[in-house]
Amino acid sequence: MKKLFITLFLPLFVLCFCQKVELKAVTDSSQVFKGEIAGVPITMQLHFAGIADCSLYQYFVDGWYYYDKYQKKIPLTGIYDYGKLSLYHFGNKQKQNSQLLKDQITSPQKVEKTAEIAEALNPKESIIFMTDNPKENSITGNFYADKKNQPAKLFTGNDMIYRYNNYLTLPNNKKINTFDFINKHGGNQLISYASGDSGNRILLYFEHSSNFNACGRCGASEGEKGYRILYFTKDWNYKTYEEFLTESCLENIYDTTETKSQDRKILKYKIKKSSSTAAYSLTVDIKNASVIRAK
Repeated sequence: MKKLFITLFLPLFVLCFCQKVELKAVTDSSQVFKGEIAGVPITMQLHFAGIADCSLYQYFVDGWYYYDKYQKKIPLTGIYDYGKLSLYHFGNKQKQNSQLLKDQITSPQKVEKTAEIAEALNPKESIIFMTDNPKENSITGNFYADKKNQPAKLFTGNDMIYRYNNYLTLPNNKKINTFDFINKHGGNQLISYASGDSGNRILLYFEHSSNFNACGRCGASEGEKGYRILYFTKDWNYKTYEEFLTESCLENIYDTTETKSQDRKILKYKIKKSSSTAAYSLTVDIKNASVIRAK
């Protein structure tokens, strides 16, 4: 009986104590939203359909929605504009007018006139959701049809369709996405993780674009580079994070020098004075998942 007990529970013991931290990068170009129109439940699916000009904060979307009770898909096309969603259904001319809409929106100035351009194409239905708010759990808007205006809502604080997700799988069957609490650029790489008296730490290296708008400041730069430490409780509940830049177009940080210890577990960086920061040094301890910044 004792041998049977050991045989049955040893695999479970090993599983519990050998759980590790993993990071998986997944780029989404399609999202499914739940919401309501005039209090009636709906489901909506939208997918990325190309950048309007040169900003990943402004792009075309295509998709559909249906009332959950009937599940008859109603096609949609429109624009995601820095969190604002403008969606249109053109009835029998959906394919033709969707293309006409996209052909006329070719710049940020034209994006600002989306409503005017779409109205000239006589949409049967329009759904406009206001700017997203990650701190809230819903986005409000309006539904227009037959000269009537009804309230609309999405049950999410973020309606961005194109997303650079970095999923961290943690012990205790927990999972978080850096997209939700660091920034929307992704580009994180898992370096190491460690435990201490105050909880657990994860060390990430990151490289990502400075600006989603390729026509804006630093839009064509090599981007932002550095390290992040994520802090957790002892049972792996997320607390906060720190960020340490080694290069940055936005902060004018360039020409950083790097040295490595013989065992390659300690990395040292010297960051020169920039127009926005004083000179400083970073000591990255890979084994202990820590970063020390000094003058």
